[in-house]
Amino acid sequence: MAGGNGHNKIEISKLSKTFKSQTVLNGLDLAVPKGETLVILGRSGAGKSVLLKIMVGIQKPDSGSVRMDDEEITGARLDDLNRIRKKIGFLFQYSALYDSLTVGENVAFPLKRHTDMPEGEQHERAFELLSSVGVESAIDKLPAEISGGMRKRVALARALALDPEILLCDEPTAGLDPITSGEIDELIRNMQQEQEITSIVVTHDLQSARTISTDVALLHDGNILVRGTFDDLLRCGDPFVRRFMEPVI
Repeated sequence: MAGGNGHNKIEISKLSKTFKSQTVLNGLDLAVPKGETLVILGRSGAGKSVLLKIMVGIQKPDSGSVRMDDEEITGARLDDLNRIRKKIGFLFQYSALYDSLTVGENVAFPLKRHTDMPEGEQHERAFELLSSVGVESAIDKLPAEISGGMRKRVALARALALDPEILLCDEPTAGLDPITSGEIDELIRNMQQEQEITSIVVTHDLQSARTISTDVALLHDGNILVRGTFDDLLRCGDPFVRRFMEPVI
């Protein structure tokens, strides 16, 4: 099965998380080499979003370790966590834009919070980022005034504001029509090629997984059932994998 060599940008080891009586992650191991785009597939409730939240320190695991660039995330002090988070762009499932800020202010928010960049430069950088995702015309609008697809693009621009080395995306195409989904996938793919960002993308969308992944992992029963290229998963004989991939076989 495929999987890069060399330096791993992200290393997850023996990660476990239980909610009440439900074990969501059960000793999960995962390594993502620098520059790879790993797509994580799995059924609803399989723990995909929980995994991303643990990776940025929003949730704590019951046990196990998450390392990014050889730095431990789990149990890190808040100031260390904030420093590490600056390297990470996070695209939330529902865009999570601030309703009271304009599109431009939303994109500039990480710059305002984490850098000493003067306001004029923040505005220029926001315009540049919005241009790169094709929505610069919306810079002065509020999130409520633009479509769901445009909000996703704005959220992607914001996730890239600090030039992250790692990008984590939670369902980037959820709720979008196939054409808009395809455009978001294309943006993510172009960005990978231009900036060599290491990405983990959680999705239900098999077409999206096929377009953007260098590697795919299927999460099942709290662990990685199979990992390889998209084509490896299509050829896999495991009954659950076959059932999962059936829509595109």
